Amino acid sequence: MRQQSSLARLLASAAVTAMLAAGLGGCQTMSDITGSITSAKAEASPDADPRRATDVYGERYRANPKDADAALRYGQALRSTGQRSQAVAVLEQATIAHPGNRALLAAYGRALADNGNFRQAFDVLGRAHTPDNPDWRILSVQGTALDQLGRHDEARRYYASALKIVPNEPSVLSNLGMSYVLSKDLPKAEENLRRAYGSAGADTRVRQNLGLVVGLQGRFAEAETIVKADLPPEEAAANVAYLKQMLSRKDGPRGAPNAIPVASLNRPD
Repeated sequence: MRQQSSLARLLASAAVTAMLAAGLGGCQTMSDITGSITSAKAEASPDADPRRATDVYGERYRANPKDADAALRYGQALRSTGQRSQAVAVLEQATIAHPGNRALLAAYGRALADNGNFRQAFDVLGRAHTPDNPDWRILSVQGTALDQLGRHDEARRYYASALKIVPNEPSVLSNLGMSYVLSKDLPKAEENLRRAYGSAGADTRVRQNLGLVVGLQGRFAEAETIVKADLPPEEAAANVAYLKQMLSRKDGPRGAPNAIPVASLNRPD
């Protein structure tokens, strides 16, 4: 059916859309990469600049492709600069050379998810932690992979497991909310996204997801208020423009979405 293929295309592009959502408001979204500009150590570290990190760690990796740390850092740098296929290739080779390295497996799984290889990502991530020592971040990424495969009930079990470890973690609650968007249960999606929005540490993606879900239910003025709240005018305008763009991708009459646009399925690193 046409609407099913439309939804499938949106799901396939969700990783790209997530990057757009995270990038709203400009470069301040890189504020998670911290460090004082007056610190010699911070200035010396390539991690403060993803493009420089790509050059530095790429050189290290090419000098010794079997260096697990260099491969890990190079793969992460490639992911952060949007070079998804290259990140997959580098991290795949690293996991072959170091099959038991869980940090590499986790990074490889995330790179696969970024690249749209959701089934393989889920399988690889399952080897990156163990049932007796689960990692909530990996559980959440596994949930998003399952959601992209249309296995929403299974995905929600992974989010529930993650929330047992980190109750009220906004990124997991946001992923759970978006899972309900994908199955068109908008009231349940809003309930979880409001929990995420009210949690300490909620970021721009959570705000965007909540605004989207409220807008999809036809409450456009309220959605605009959410995406603009407590932001400088420039960022607020960018957020409203993004919201309108996402809502315009909805098929059918207002408040009755047939194909759900995915604002973001947060994959915490």
